[in-house]
Amino acid sequence: MKDRYTGIFRTGKKLKIAIAGVVLEGFMTGLNFPVLFNLLNSIFTDGIVFGDVLISVVYLTIIYVMRLILYSVSYTGSQTGGAEVTRGIRIAIGDKLKKIPLGIFTEKRTGFYINAATSETADYEQILTHKLADIIKYTVLTMILVIYTCTIHPGVGAILFVTLILLIPVMILSVKQVNHYGKAKNLAREENVSSITEYLTGSQTLRSYALAGTRNVSLTESMRKYSEISYRYEKAVLPIGFGYVYLVYIGIAVSLILMTNALRDQYITAPQLIIIMMLLLFVSKVEMSLYISLVAYRNLTISRKKIESIFEEKEEMTDGSELNPGSFDIEFKAVDFSYTEGEKVLAGMSFTIRENQLTAIVGESGSGKSTIFNLISKYYKPDHGTIRIGGTDIREISAEEVLRSISMVDQEVFLFDDTVMNNIRYARENASDAEVIRACKLANCHDFIMQMENGYDTVIGENGNRLSGGERQRLSIARAILRNSPIILLDEVTASLDIENELLVKRAIKNLLKTKRTVIMIAHTMSIVENADCILVVDQGKIAECGSHERLMRQNGKYAQMCRASRVLQG
Repeated sequence: MKDRYTGIFRTGKKLKIAIAGVVLEGFMTGLNFPVLFNLLNSIFTDGIVFGDVLISVVYLTIIYVMRLILYSVSYTGSQTGGAEVTRGIRIAIGDKLKKIPLGIFTEKRTGFYINAATSETADYEQILTHKLADIIKYTVLTMILVIYTCTIHPGVGAILFVTLILLIPVMILSVKQVNHYGKAKNLAREENVSSITEYLTGSQTLRSYALAGTRNVSLTESMRKYSEISYRYEKAVLPIGFGYVYLVYIGIAVSLILMTNALRDQYITAPQLIIIMMLLLFVSKVEMSLYISLVAYRNLTISRKKIESIFEEKEEMTDGSELNPGSFDIEFKAVDFSYTEGEKVLAGMSFTIRENQLTAIVGESGSGKSTIFNLISKYYKPDHGTIRIGGTDIREISAEEVLRSISMVDQEVFLFDDTVMNNIRYARENASDAEVIRACKLANCHDFIMQMENGYDTVIGENGNRLSGGERQRLSIARAILRNSPIILLDEVTASLDIENELLVKRAIKNLLKTKRTVIMIAHTMSIVENADCILVVDQGKIAECGSHERLMRQNGKYAQMCRASRVLQG
């Protein structure tokens, strides 16, 4: 799978030309020194002559203007070229995430994927837009200046060359620290992003239990770990950089002694001494910039490896088949499933759900009810056994294709920070306004929508935070009605609602069930379950009982016990 995405990291022609322009601009920076040397030589030989000064100023101005043009064009080109590459990376990540089975998402924290798609990709863009060009530019510029220095004083040129070569062992030490602490820092950042996401998502619950702020141990601990590893990372790398600076300045000191002695012995002239002193300070600055860029480059390549690790993940294996069954019966045959290896949630489960009937699934918490929904929707694959829709084995059919035939109404409704109209229309993008309004009327939510400030054009906030639980649930049902799928999954849709909202949601569900469809309902309210055509009683990952309400009550088994217990609780 990785080979398909390898090309997305390649630099385009525009970026390569931009990098060449940056390198050329760096080369032209070095041309300033010969011009200054000729001016100094003229001054020390003939005195200050206005014509010579004017010519030097003209040359320096031409160099400056050419550098400015080159830098502007090349910098813009590197930014847009790098952005084009990372745009392709982000699109590829989005494409890849659609093909990763849901089970893999549960194995890794949210921060891993958020970090890879945002921070890691942005860091990799820094390599393309800045670091790569800077490394080539500084290396070429330093070599040119070393060669130029050698023409004036070979000994000083040799010292500058040695300080450049010293970058190799210095970088070996630095890379060792970057590999250790850089990876740990990126991992800490992932955990921090996950903790922040979890905190923001559950902030309402945390506040209701007075667990917000510093009492959120997970968030504060991830912040502390990220801060600590960042400090240790800088503490490990900075001394190496300072050590290199120290060696460079020792080289400058030795060079100044050599140059002073050479001037005394009339081996060099005063203009040569001055230009060499300027070169020494300039080259030391360039070498430090080169060291910083190299360290940053190595650190940022870790980001590329993180991104690549996403593309190495297994994809959902399908044969590209479409789901076009003759009917919409759903059959489980000897299905085993576990979220964690060795801990079975479903064990040899077998049952058949008939087309155009209402089937209710009941059972204690943790018995495997929601897992059945996850397997029908193909969010997960069974470990063993077969799941068929209309006689078609869905193992080799993509989850996206399976979900085309399914409408889901969950206990937890997800809504976008968008208008009511658009939130409903997500179920069927080509639906007209009239079709959306009709679905909302059937879902018993038209009246409260019209009472809102802008009616169907009202923006409902992030995840519908401006709506009540019952209102959000009815919008979810409106989506299912608009989607008009042959299979409907209802998961505890009346849970956690007050009596008034529960009644309104029940009426909406009744309208949803008017047309003939295969409807499967998980419910804790036994009065809803009683009207089902078939009831599946799940117990410890198996079907304990199966039949109508009347039949199961006559069996006087687990279902009958649940009904009696429900009546006692309801008073």
